[in-house]
Parts: sequence; C-alpha cells; structure tokens
Amino acid sequence: MESSTASAVLLDTKIASHDRTLLFGVALTSFSALLLELALTRLFSVVLFYHFAFLAISIALLGVGAGGVFAYLYKTRLSRIEIRPLAMTLCFWNALMVVIALEIIIHVPVSLELSWTNFGKLTALYLVAAVPFFFIGLIFSVVFARETRSITRLYGADLAGGALACLALVPLLNGIGGPNAVLFSALSMLLAGAVWAPSPALRKGGLLLAAVMMAIIMGNYSGRLIDVIYAKGRRHDRSTGMEYVRWNAISRVEVDGYANGAKNIIIDADAGTSIMNVDPHGWAGTAWQHNLMGTAPAMINVLRPKGEFAIIGPGGGVDVLRAVANGSPAVTGIEINPLIANNIMRDRYANYAYHLYQIPEVHLDVSDGRSFIRNSSELYDVLQMTLVDTWASTAAGAFALSENNLYTVEAFREYFEHLRPDGIIAITRWEFRQPREALRVVSVAIEALHRLGVANPARHFIVVSEGDLDEDGIPVAVLAKKTPFTAEEERAAQAELQRYPVLVALYMPSVRGDNPFSALIAGNNPYAFARTYAYNIAPVTDNAPFFFFTLNTAQLLNQDLQQGIDWKVNLGVVVLGMVLIISIAAVLAFLIVPLLLRGQRRQQRPLPLLYFVAIGLGYIVVEIAFIQRFVLFLGHPTYALTVVIFLLLLSSGAGSLASRRWLHNTNRGWLPLTIIVAILLSYVLVLPWILSGLVGLPFFFKLLVSGFLLAPPGFIMGMPFPTGLRALTVPPVGTPLLTPASQNENAVEWAWAMNAASSVLGSVMAIIIAIHLGLNLTLAAGALAYVLALPLSRTLESTHPGREYPINGLV
Repeated sequence: MESSTASAVLLDTKIASHDRTLLFGVALTSFSALLLELALTRLFSVVLFYHFAFLAISIALLGVGAGGVFAYLYKTRLSRIEIRPLAMTLCFWNALMVVIALEIIIHVPVSLELSWTNFGKLTALYLVAAVPFFFIGLIFSVVFARETRSITRLYGADLAGGALACLALVPLLNGIGGPNAVLFSALSMLLAGAVWAPSPALRKGGLLLAAVMMAIIMGNYSGRLIDVIYAKGRRHDRSTGMEYVRWNAISRVEVDGYANGAKNIIIDADAGTSIMNVDPHGWAGTAWQHNLMGTAPAMINVLRPKGEFAIIGPGGGVDVLRAVANGSPAVTGIEINPLIANNIMRDRYANYAYHLYQIPEVHLDVSDGRSFIRNSSELYDVLQMTLVDTWASTAAGAFALSENNLYTVEAFREYFEHLRPDGIIAITRWEFRQPREALRVVSVAIEALHRLGVANPARHFIVVSEGDLDEDGIPVAVLAKKTPFTAEEERAAQAELQRYPVLVALYMPSVRGDNPFSALIAGNNPYAFARTYAYNIAPVTDNAPFFFFTLNTAQLLNQDLQQGIDWKVNLGVVVLGMVLIISIAAVLAFLIVPLLLRGQRRQQRPLPLLYFVAIGLGYIVVEIAFIQRFVLFLGHPTYALTVVIFLLLLSSGAGSLASRRWLHNTNRGWLPLTIIVAILLSYVLVLPWILSGLVGLPFFFKLLVSGFLLAPPGFIMGMPFPTGLRALTVPPVGTPLLTPASQNENAVEWAWAMNAASSVLGSVMAIIIAIHLGLNLTLAAGALAYVLALPLSRTLESTHPGREYPINGLV
C-alpha cells in the first residue's frame, strides 16, 4: 500500500511538473511569436510601406499554417522525438532565423516599382520572414496534437502569452525601437527554448544564448549596430545626413540636415516636414515670409490674420509659424507624436526653431486631433490641417488603405461645432489634373454643412491651388466656412492671388470656374456627383473612414499606378488583391489539395475541418472590425491594435479555460456559437453609438470601457476552438483510447493549419468588406461566419461526450 501510494505521489508530481512546463513553454513561445509579428509590421512600415506590412502578417499566418501541415504529413517521423527536445530545438532555430531575417530586411534595397525584379526581392524577403512562423506553427501543432488531455489549458496559455506580447509591444517600441523589439522576440524565444530543455545542461545553454542576445540588444540601444539601412528603396542611414533618429510605437522619426542648413523631420522614411528656422516675431521682409505666404495654405492667414488657430498635425511648425507671424494671439497645436513635439521641437532642435513651440502664443498638446477637438471646450476662428495623413505613420498592422478618422463627415461636423460663428476649416490636400483628394474634402464638408442645417453651402467655400493642376500633384487648400464668405473676404482673397501669381482660384463664391470643384459645389449633392465622376469622391463616414480610397474598380485594372503622389494608395489596392490571390492559391496548394489527397487514403472527413475554417474566419473578421472601430475611440491605430488584441486574447484565454468545465460535453458546441452571434449582432446596432458618445473620456477610462465592451465577446469566442479540438480528438465508438490509429488519425494539426489559413483569407476579406460596405457590415460578416459554423459543429459531435486523452507517455 505504501509503495503504491508513493508511486502515485511521484506520478502526480511528474504530471504537475510536465503540465507546468507545457503551459509556461506554450505561453512564452506564443509571446515571442506575436511580438515578432507585431514588431515586423512596424519595421516593414518603415522599410517598405504599411501595405506590405499587412502582407507580412498574412504570410506569417500562412507560415503557421504550413507548420501545421508539415506536422501532419510527417507525424510518424516527428512522433519518434519527444516534445521537449523537439520544441527546444525549434525555438533555437527560430531565434537564429529571426536574426537572419532582420539582417536581410534592413539590408535589401526593395523599391516600390511594379517590376518582376522587385517582386522577386519582395518574395524572397517575405519567405525569409515567414520561416520563424513555420517553426512556431510546427511547435504548436505537435504540442496540441500530443497533449490532447490539456487542450483547453494549452489554448488558454497560448492566448495569454499573445496577450502579454500586445501589452509589451508599445513599451518595447518606445524604449528600444523597432529592430531591437524584433531581437527581443528572439531573446524570448531563446528563453522559451530553455523552458522546453529536457536537461539542466541544455537549459543552461539556452540561458547563456539568451544572455548573449540581451548583450546585443543593450549594445544596439542607440541603433548603431543594427538599424535600417535601406528604406523605400533608398539608402537611409547615418551616412545620408541623418542627425537624429528615434523609434516609438507610432513611427520612426529622424532629422536630416543639409548643406544649406535646412533640417527636415522624416517620418517612417517617407513623410517629411521642415523645421522652421526663423523668429516668428521678426520675419517681416525676409525670404521666409515671401516663400511661406506664397502658398495655398497661407490663404487662411490672409483671411484670419488675428484669429485663434487650432492646428492638427503641426509637425515642424510651418502652419504655427505663419499663424503667429501674422498676428494670431493663440495657436493650439495638436501633435500626436511625442517624439516630434517633445524630443525634437521642444528639446534637441528648440534653439534652431527659435523655441517656436514654447513661446507664449503657442500651446502644444500631444494627443490625437479628433479626440482633442471633441474634448475641447474652446471655440476657434480657424481649424487647420495641412497634408495630414497616415501613409507613413500607421502602425496598425492591419491593412487599412490609409483609413483616417480626421476626414469623415462626423469629424467635420465636430470641427464646425468648435468654431466661432464666422470660423473656417482650412484643409490642404494634394490634388491632380483629375481632382479627387481636395475634391473629396469639399464633398465631405458639403455633407457636414447639410447636417448642420445649411441647405445650400455654395457661398461657404474658397478653393485655391499652387499653380495649375497636373498629374504629379500640387497642394490645394479648401476653405469651408460656417457662414457664407463676405464680399470683403473675397476681395482679400483676390488681392492675395494678385500678389502671388502662382496661386490659382479653383472656386470663389462669385467666380465659379469650369472645373469639378465648381460642378460639385453648384450641384449641392455630393452623392449624385460621385456616381457619375471618374473617381469615388463620395463623403466618407466613421463607419467607412477610407478617405484616400478614391479608385473605382475599372481604374484598378486600367490605371497606370505610378501616376501622381497618391500612387501609394493605388499600390496598396494592388497589394490587397495580391494578398487575396496568394492566400487563395496557398490555401489550395498547401491545405485543401493535400487534405483531399491524404483524406482519400486515410478516410479523413473534411466537413469537421471546415468548422475550424468558419470559426477562424469569424474570429479574424471580428477582430479586424473591432480594431478599425476602436481606432477613433482610442486615438491611434497602434493603441487600437494593442488594446483590442490584448483584451480579445486575454478574455479568449479565459473562455478557453472555462470551456473545459462548461462544455465538457462536446455535443453542446452550438451553445457558444449562438451566444457569439447574438452578441455581435447587438454590437452592430449599439457599438457605434456607445463609442461615439464616450470618445471624449480620458484615456484611462477609455481603456476601462474597451475592456467592458470587448471582454464578453472575447470570452465566448475563446470557446469554439478548444471545444472543437477536444471533439476532434475523441476516437470513434469501439476504438480504444491511445491506440496508434486513434493517435495518428486525429486531425489536430490539420485543424490548426486550416484555422491559420482561414485567418489569412479572413483578414483580406474583412478589409474588402469594410471598404465597400462599412465596419458595421464587417462585424455582421463575422457573425455570419459563426452562423455557418453552427451546422458544421454537428459534424464534430462525439458519441463519447467529455472523453479526453490522458497525457501521452505519463498515463
């Protein structure tokens, strides 16, 4: 009796130790994987463009799926290796490949031209970046397939590790920068390898390698060892005049100095803004005054020289300088990037800029422009935005076609409501021979004025360009006033046009030209005008804030994509189509065809696996819809990405653990699916109203509201996957547990691969739906995917409810 009791205690101890290793190993591996994915999106946003960052995420997901397929196809060979040494080896290889991939990414000069050579470079780059995710998919597939007894806890550990990675992303990017954040993912993967190590000696070796990686990260803190060499196809390092460079969660910011003494702030190696090097109180008669007043954005300074300004995205301070120099007593700058506001303009380059952001007339607030205006109790004479966009600064990781909540009808209405009765919105955009961007500004402003009760706003606009419109693009300023422009204001504008012949009036209340601006304003119906116009310039709303997406379907097939400054957006559309095609081809080649061929030989049923496709589609579509919906609420894509994914993964992990007890009978798998559909459909109706009403809250309370809204659906959405896996691993009636047939024929690896692949397709489909139908219907599409999973869940129903495997090798 004592001997049997001692043996039982020893066995229980061994099981507990094994469980702890499994859970901690899975959590740390998941942490490393998601941190690598998120850090790579930030890095790709700098080296390439955010469109390609999204492609990297898609290929990473395919890498995870490919790892699952490999684990299934070579299950017999892999079964000869114990889990811990296999996972340890794969973690070490993963860390090595992360370093190799980073070196390739920052050293390969990939331009953005559409050529086969460039496509080859991109393909090679992405394949290298996908290799670490292949190892990760292989680890998880093997662990989940063998440890079926602990599926719910393993899935919970997986999600918890990913949630912690979301929590760590922003501090890491702010503290050590993009390349070091990638290296940190390699460091955490080495630590995961040490956790998986089957012996103390191997564990010490893993910890030693982790210490070496930590030393590399510390030595590279200033970015002098490993940093971006090529960006956007051009050399972009300290040898090109770079004086200062820093990373944060929003962007990579550098300051370039030139031989003539000029200094430019460059954001993500693309968007630029000049630092003003003149005293705002002493520029009269200087070249600075002549050059800066002879521009389209300066027209507002002529009409409101003494007005109080709110300037969104002031950057290096050109709009602030013009306002102060022309006599404005109060200028409020709203700059979202603290590196620009604090590190550059109020610290390192404060003397160069004559302390522009520290003089009494200027108040600078570091926050999101839309949220600041919503919260402000002040009324302004002018609200100004000059060439503010997210082409380079977005870090959401999800392809968003430069969705920008600053340019929606709801935003313009808020701007008008924060102006004095004769206040003016002054927005400058690039424009082309066939207008679309500034023209869409007019379209949005007309709709906003309609909603404010202005029946015919024909006398509420002045539109000025810097020269004649051409294919390359020139700045065009749109001035939209709450009340009609007066004759005196028109005369002042005309006098400015005569003073600077480079300026051209595209629209004046009493002088209407023969151009699309005049036709749009005269028609007084932006939706009807957009239906017959060559580009999509219909007003955009918070439900579909894709302001920069102006191409119609026919243009995607016929247009020369490298015409005009907005070709980056056009290229993004092509990339979106490429992702869809590549995803479908990869899923067919690596998943569906092998499934059919191998299933015919092994009599594998495909319908149960389609369940995992449905819930994978549902989860990723809902996740992307939530991320895009919360961008406005939280103020920036990076915050939306990290907060939404963190809350969803954390709550889904809790739901996974709860499913073991609540859904021990796998025949009840329909229940969480039904609850998910009900919650999502209710959110389609109420979520926009809730977020819009609470957007003015302080950030901390916004986080609490986000948790309150996202935790319930996330908790329930964490149940279908582990419940399906548990049902999938139960052998048929009459088959003994843990026979070779029952172990080899369970399709956990396939389920993992199908779920990952459907996430790729779902991420692309979510964006397509959002662009054409809006975010509400995107969320509804996620609910529809879960509806489709309902009948498929019946194919998983087991005749052995609650039956699970014991731990392989221990019981």
